[in-house]
Amino acid sequence: MDFLLDGNHTIVAQFILIGLTDNPILRVMFFITILCIYLVTLSGNLSTILLIKISPQLHRPMYIFLSHLASTDIGYSSTVTPKMLANFLVERSTISYLGCVIQLDSAAFFGTVECYLLAVMAYDRFVAICSPLLYSTKMSTHVCVQLLIGAYMGGFITASSSTFSFFSIVFCGSNRINHFFCDFAPLVELSCSDVSVSTAVITFSAGTALLITVLVIAVSYTYIFITILKMHSTEGRQKAFSTCTAHLTVVTLFYGTTTFIYVMPKSSYSTDQNKVVSVFYMVVIPMLNPLIYSLRNNEIKETLKRKLAKKLFL
Repeated sequence: MDFLLDGNHTIVAQFILIGLTDNPILRVMFFITILCIYLVTLSGNLSTILLIKISPQLHRPMYIFLSHLASTDIGYSSTVTPKMLANFLVERSTISYLGCVIQLDSAAFFGTVECYLLAVMAYDRFVAICSPLLYSTKMSTHVCVQLLIGAYMGGFITASSSTFSFFSIVFCGSNRINHFFCDFAPLVELSCSDVSVSTAVITFSAGTALLITVLVIAVSYTYIFITILKMHSTEGRQKAFSTCTAHLTVVTLFYGTTTFIYVMPKSSYSTDQNKVVSVFYMVVIPMLNPLIYSLRNNEIKETLKRKLAKKLFL
C-alpha cells in the first residue's frame, strides 16, 4: 500500500525510486558495471584493512586513519549500492518510509565521517612534516582515539539532524523520488509542508561539517607546502610531497564531486547530471580510494609485495 490516510491528507508509506534509467538494456549494463565496482570496493577496502591489521610496520596513525577511511568507504557504498542493484532487477523500484530514513541517515553519517577522516589525515600529515620531532607526542594513541571519536561524533550529529529534518517533512501526494536513493533534496520536492526549518537544520549541520573539514585541510596543506618549499634537499621535498599525493587526490575527488552536488546553484545542472555525479561519489570513489593509496603510497606497495611474496614462496 503506497499511502496511509491521516485526516484530510494521504501520508506516504513508501516511495518509488525513479532510478537512473527505464531502458531495459541500460539497466542490465548498469547492473553489471555497478556490481563489478561494488565487488572491487569491498575487496579493495577489506584488503586495505587486513593489510594494515596484519602488518606491524603499518601500525601508525596515518595507516590507522586509512583503515577507518576504508571501513567508512564500505559503509558509504553499501548505503545505496545493494538497494540500487536490487532495483535494476525489478520493474518498479520501491523503498519503505523507514528504509528511506535509514538510507538518508546512513549516507549522512558515513559521508560526514569521511569528511572528518580526510581532515584528520591532513592534520596528521601536517604534524609529520611540519613538526616531525614532536610527532610521537602530538599524534599519540590517546590523541588518535580522540580524533577518531570526534570524526564519528560529527557523523552522528549530521545523521541526527537528517533524522529530525526527515520527520519534520509532511509527504502527501506524489511519492516518486527522482533519484536512485533517498537524498534530502528530492525528498523536499515531495513535501506539502513548510520545510524551511528542516532545510535550515540539515544545511547548518552539513555546512558546519564541510566548513570545519575544508578549513583544517586547507590550513594543514598551506603549512605543509610552506615547509616543503623551505627544505634544502630535493630528495627531502620529494619524499615529503609523496606522502601527501594520495591523500590530496582523494580529497580532490571527494570534495570536488560533493561541491558539484551540494554547493553549486541548482539551476546550473540537470537532475540527470546530479544522478551521474552522485553515482561517482557514492559508488565509484569508495572503489578508487584503496586503489589510489595502494598505487601512490610506496610503503603500502612494498608491504603488499612482501606479503604476496611470502605467500607465494611458502
